[in-house]
Amino acid sequence: MLILFFFIILGFSASFSQTQPSFPLIKYKVVKFDNYAKLNSFLREFNPNVNKTKYRVLTTLNRKELRFFRPKQPIILPDTFLDDLRVYSVFPLEYPGAKFIPKLIVVSNVYQAYACYEFGNLVRFAAAITGKKSTPTYPGRYSLQWRERLRISSFNESWIMPFTWNFHRLTGSAFHQFEMPGFPASHMCIRQFREDAEWLYNWGEGPKRDSTGKIIPMSGTPVIIIDFYDFINFPKKWLELESNQQKIDYLPPDPMKVEEALMPIEHIPPELRSMIPKKERIRYETAFDTLVARGVIPRSLRLRPSNSLKKKD
Repeated sequence: MLILFFFIILGFSASFSQTQPSFPLIKYKVVKFDNYAKLNSFLREFNPNVNKTKYRVLTTLNRKELRFFRPKQPIILPDTFLDDLRVYSVFPLEYPGAKFIPKLIVVSNVYQAYACYEFGNLVRFAAAITGKKSTPTYPGRYSLQWRERLRISSFNESWIMPFTWNFHRLTGSAFHQFEMPGFPASHMCIRQFREDAEWLYNWGEGPKRDSTGKIIPMSGTPVIIIDFYDFINFPKKWLELESNQQKIDYLPPDPMKVEEALMPIEHIPPELRSMIPKKERIRYETAFDTLVARGVIPRSLRLRPSNSLKKKD
């Protein structure tokens, strides 16, 4: 029970291990521009039609699309641009605790990023935009549930979400493409750039079925969210990195022993709450108080209750 929250505490300390990756050392610096004229001049070489590699690296490192860059805001800039984005990963290239797991997704709210592993080897690193303060993305263990090539939100028909991979069936939490502003902004989901969303859509695996055709719970690709974002100080830890050799060092020793995510019942649409198994109901009802008691979230956090689902005509 306590293993997950031990790693959350370490996550806030933002401690790192210095590793010797097989990739070359790449150093980072932070730049700022006083006005739009200087900023736009700088960004021209990062236009995807001019240099796709530079575009992908810059937007991934800063966790945002070019249209969200602003004067006087810090921009992290590497001294080398390479096609393989794993070079810039804040996750280790090897994850010993996952060496027997065919596929695993690890997400960091603190660093707004995720990693995909195959038998403990990093195969993908990507930027992420996770949940905002009132609808956060909670730490814990999940699994991929179902996917949809082009999803229209059940809450708001204006939310078009390509390459959706749901990882919590009752809340609708999912990986998908959506705008990337460079800070936590989603409705409990994990937003991605299009290239990453499409790749994950094809790579991930949904739940398996038993001999009777019944879905086996938690049998899709495991998703481990290892920490919680600090909504009091709103740090951007990804902009504080000095090189690509700084790696998160608080991955759980055994990801499959991480506790299933605690989900406050406020985030379940009212008409879906009857689907919560009776033996799990109390866990949802007490999740907020449990998370507060464990120091994961502050008591002052005001959650946005889930609206009813959009009715189809």
